[in-house]
Amino acid sequence: MMRKATLLVLGMILGGSGSLLITQPQLTGGAANAASSETYRQLNLFGDVFERVRADYVEMPEDSKLIESAINGMLAGLDPHSSYLPPKSFRDMQVQTKGEFGGLGIEVTMEDGVVKVVAPIDETPAAQAGVLPNDLITHLDGEPIQGLTLSEAVEKMRGRVDTPIELTIVREGAAEPIKKTLIRDTIRIRSVRWNVEDDLGYVRVTQFNEQTFENLRKAADELQAEVGAERLKGFVLDLRNNPGGLLDQAIAVSDAFLDKGEIVSTRGREARDTQRYNARSGDLFGDKPVIVLVNGGSASASEIVAGALQDHRRATVLGTRSFGKGSVQTIIPLGTNGALRLTTARYYTPSGKSIQAMGITPDIIVEQPLPEDMAGQNVEPRGESSLRGHLQASEGEEQAGSLAYVPQDKTEDVQLNYAFDLLRGVQTHASFPASQAASAN
Repeated sequence: MMRKATLLVLGMILGGSGSLLITQPQLTGGAANAASSETYRQLNLFGDVFERVRADYVEMPEDSKLIESAINGMLAGLDPHSSYLPPKSFRDMQVQTKGEFGGLGIEVTMEDGVVKVVAPIDETPAAQAGVLPNDLITHLDGEPIQGLTLSEAVEKMRGRVDTPIELTIVREGAAEPIKKTLIRDTIRIRSVRWNVEDDLGYVRVTQFNEQTFENLRKAADELQAEVGAERLKGFVLDLRNNPGGLLDQAIAVSDAFLDKGEIVSTRGREARDTQRYNARSGDLFGDKPVIVLVNGGSASASEIVAGALQDHRRATVLGTRSFGKGSVQTIIPLGTNGALRLTTARYYTPSGKSIQAMGITPDIIVEQPLPEDMAGQNVEPRGESSLRGHLQASEGEEQAGSLAYVPQDKTEDVQLNYAFDLLRGVQTHASFPASQAASAN
């Protein structure tokens, strides 16, 4: 069985679904713990196998590929989010976190030898072509994906801007495979989008890259200026299908709504590795009521934001259970040899709760119905707890995720319109506004 590991097919490789990324200085020599004699015996065994393969395999293998495969195999046995980034992949990831790169615009995972779509990115060739979450990509330009690694499949989907590629897709409920031709394009991720909804501000954060906080600051300023402080009833912060990104950006976005208090803590294997991040004074959104939307596609950094605002009762969280990825991946440069993406910590919400394989439970649960053409496709909720080899929950019983469908037509968006109705007073609920709900408890 091939492990699952999430990448963004945006002409780049960005690690695991909902990756929460921080960077460490270049790795140097020295073991964290002294290796036992048994460990050295096993390393000798690896050396024996390596030499036997080089000497006797039917074709002369490349030493570098053998070593890379061995490294990937070691990391694959840890969890779905740890992996080795070869030099090109590392360079691509660095560019991707800046928010501009080339490709198709699909977030994918490898599952049982085929590429599975987690979500298409808004306003990209994939979204425009109608690629859907949970689609299975089996062929690229007529060639089967079976036998390729996820990195190799991603590499084939990359290419020069304006060049075509044909995807063969198996979709649950479809009688025959679907073939779609996509034209590669330069993907410029607008990590924050916003618009006025009469007397409300709507802000959607699609991922957490280096541009996210500055774009959010701009959104706050423009929405308040356009609507006016007296008329503005509140904000919707839409984090649905947001797979995560940079830890510092998740902290900054949370801080934009908070005046004080802990935002998140990260805890590694040793007590000395614990770090806490606190909010600074100043609420960019003027203390107006906020509703945060989440679903099964909200992971990692987006769960940090939802958890912080929920625990501090700054916002009411609405939707369905989030993905449940409560781990931090550190990018450790390896000089000219690329980088190591290693799970180094779990993160905890301000109340001390780990959401690993648990997810964020909304204050108000609102299901988004599937459209008729998808209703009979046996679409199953996905979450961290369903990933093979995931870190176990540190407390409580693991929970499945939820569906990650969001309609493009806002008039059909049940979760969004319920949030609008709450903010306008058309609907009422004991959990809204969050500050009143807290004082009533």
